[in-house]
Amino acid sequence: MEYITVREAAQKWNISERLVQKYCVTGRVAGAKKFGNAWGIPYGAAKPEDPRKSQQSPAAPRRRQTMSFPGLMPLMNTAFEPGKCLEYVNNISDSLQRRVAFAEYYYFRGQPEKAIEATEVLLGEPNVNIRLSACLIYAYANLAVGRTQKTRFALTMVEEMLTEVSEKQPEKKAALSFISSAAAVLLHLPLPEKLSSIQEFFPMLPPGIRMFALYVNAHYTYLQKDYQKSLGIVEATLNMQLEEYPIPSIYLHLVAVMDYMSLKQMDKAKEHLLAAWEIAKPDDLIEGFGEHHGLLGGMLEAIIKPEYPQDFKRIIDITYRFSAGWRRIHNPYTGHDVADNLTTTEFAASMLAARGWTNKEIADHMNISLNTVKWHITNAMQKLNVESRQELKKYVLL
Repeated sequence: MEYITVREAAQKWNISERLVQKYCVTGRVAGAKKFGNAWGIPYGAAKPEDPRKSQQSPAAPRRRQTMSFPGLMPLMNTAFEPGKCLEYVNNISDSLQRRVAFAEYYYFRGQPEKAIEATEVLLGEPNVNIRLSACLIYAYANLAVGRTQKTRFALTMVEEMLTEVSEKQPEKKAALSFISSAAAVLLHLPLPEKLSSIQEFFPMLPPGIRMFALYVNAHYTYLQKDYQKSLGIVEATLNMQLEEYPIPSIYLHLVAVMDYMSLKQMDKAKEHLLAAWEIAKPDDLIEGFGEHHGLLGGMLEAIIKPEYPQDFKRIIDITYRFSAGWRRIHNPYTGHDVADNLTTTEFAASMLAARGWTNKEIADHMNISLNTVKWHITNAMQKLNVESRQELKKYVLL
């Protein structure tokens, strides 16, 4: 039998190499065979049908949301086809869920002002899933515009609801546990005392929300510096999904980048960054790249900036705006003193230096010269009034 390579199949079917490999791994390419570390695809094999595509008309894309938790982050919980995110949102029949989905759409595109406008009127909604979704989006969107008092207001609403929820309301408790854990972990805050363990609420969640909950768990594990375990969560989640949920997938790939960066496995980190970009780019869902900028900084400059300079500028803008609000919540609550007067490049170089990276390793990663690395780290140390790389640990995220 004549075989073609993954690259040749990708060109023939007009899809990405990563998607071809995924089809092979999941047994969706008839006759595909593994030769060492590479897949061989039969020359005449047909392109597998994308399960996300609907048999309905383009004006009415098929919805993948389950009946459980209606209104809870509907866009996050949908396996929409990349490039058709807005089309999906516009065709949601329920007006409240459509408003939440629009808020998600705006937020994940780095448009916090529009996300705030869409969610502010939903904070008092009787439907708990609508209200919780609004609280989470409203809290994080307000970080980006410097209105941290409104962020605190939304987070307090969730905390009060979690305190009052009854054990006889398992679905409501699961939704609250998910939103509470996402809010706390992504701000690097302690988890609420009454929070259910992931083993309790995870099985109840619909698939897309469950994937994002696993991202939150992987991120929390990353913060505990257990990078291998975090990667295990990410890889298992990505490999077990039957269809791709774009928003959770983007965030899972990004935490994998941070894990592999921490383990100094740069090729693997690059693979996950490109995978996240491939999913995000068709719908311009770039918010996560700005939120995770710290360890991604140099890689974004080396990989994204040359080909997508305008997108890179927007990611940096998201980073500055989000990080400023993030610190106003994080620093007072935790007592940490994460720096707020460094450029994104100074911060990224300082993070790596504080982790024990050599100047050469930093230069190779950030695609800059050794002298430029020294210059950025010297500037950072002068701004922070410290004399050693060890002292940088107090002011950067590790």
